[in-house]
Amino acid sequence: MPKKYIVFLLWFVSSACFAGNALKEFSSLKNSGLLMVGKQGQSIISDHANTPFTPASTTKLITAWLALKHWGGNYHFKTQFYLDKTNHTLWVKGSGDPFLVSEELKVLAKNLRKHGLKRVDTIALDNSLFKSNMTLPGTGQTNNPYDAVPSALAANFNTIYIKKINGKVVSAESQTPLTAYARSFAKQIKSAPLRVNTGPNPVDAEQYFAELLAAFLSKEGVKVGKGVVRGKVTKQSLFYTHTNSKSLAEMIRAMMKYSTNFLANQLILVLSAEQYQRPANRADVQQYMHQTLKKVFRWSNFTIKDGAGLSRGNRLSPQQLAELLQAFRPWKNLLPEIETNIFAKSGTMNGISTLAGYIVDKKVWQAFAIMMNQPVPYKLRNHIALELAKLKVRNVHGITSRNYNIGFLFKME
Repeated sequence: MPKKYIVFLLWFVSSACFAGNALKEFSSLKNSGLLMVGKQGQSIISDHANTPFTPASTTKLITAWLALKHWGGNYHFKTQFYLDKTNHTLWVKGSGDPFLVSEELKVLAKNLRKHGLKRVDTIALDNSLFKSNMTLPGTGQTNNPYDAVPSALAANFNTIYIKKINGKVVSAESQTPLTAYARSFAKQIKSAPLRVNTGPNPVDAEQYFAELLAAFLSKEGVKVGKGVVRGKVTKQSLFYTHTNSKSLAEMIRAMMKYSTNFLANQLILVLSAEQYQRPANRADVQQYMHQTLKKVFRWSNFTIKDGAGLSRGNRLSPQQLAELLQAFRPWKNLLPEIETNIFAKSGTMNGISTLAGYIVDKKVWQAFAIMMNQPVPYKLRNHIALELAKLKVRNVHGITSRNYNIGFLFKME
């Protein structure tokens, strides 16, 4: 046997010895796949890498890549305001901005006042960017914050946070005024503070936005009436354009850290609306994602139904996630560090546990994807990633470690 092959065999055996209990437990699973690749995309270790699985929230990697590729990390969402001075109507044209939180609305209201706004009898909402009464898979099914429906105008991720003090309903956030719509959830409060979404109907989310805007304008000394109407801006003059203080990169960093479904769905809806120049809708989201991924990566045998990963009908393979991560490298630092030198996005649903990202070794970022579509211990994916990090990857006398799996654990592909 040539010496160079003996050297490689010694490396192979020593690497296999690093495999611990997590990898052994993974090898016994019946519905799972795994892939780790080198910097150039070469396969290092794989098992069922081309089998499609439900990706859960690792789908957000696709949404983030699409948004960053289209707009760039320095992009800032803008919301336009039009003023009809005849009847003191303030029109708000929804842009799908996913980060109009209370702190941003406060700045927005202050700027409107500085631009000369003194009186508003009616707040008019232009939500034409999104198709009316439109929902995406998994949204609006419960009152949980992560099920919030998307809307062209949204405040605080379409969630409400309230509590009771001595029997009185108050806002659970010092920066957020209590509104009439928020107060309507009082009956659901028992002992602990309650955070819920605004409900399954996007119209309710828009009503909450209007109420919060009115509250912040009032705090700035603007006289605000109770009128709220919906329609489409036509001949009114542009009064003020608000640029969100957060960049797209900052938004995506937060989306990856907290796995914000609402944020992901907002991004993909706005992207599809820009692509097809019509109100965003469920069918266009799926078409946009499929067309783009097929064109760029030449993928087949995959299904994507939403941008957040809430649909159990989504299907991706570890190989496809790894290819996506290769393209995501310019923005790799937006992923959270879930373990030392492991930057990744996780995905969790009942009976589904996934993890995809990068293992960093001496400034080399190696992409990996772990997909388990069966009940497993919660931290198993992290332990697998930690054990993968121990498998030293190197070239031996010109031989690239490609498709050399740990034989006693995984099938050769």
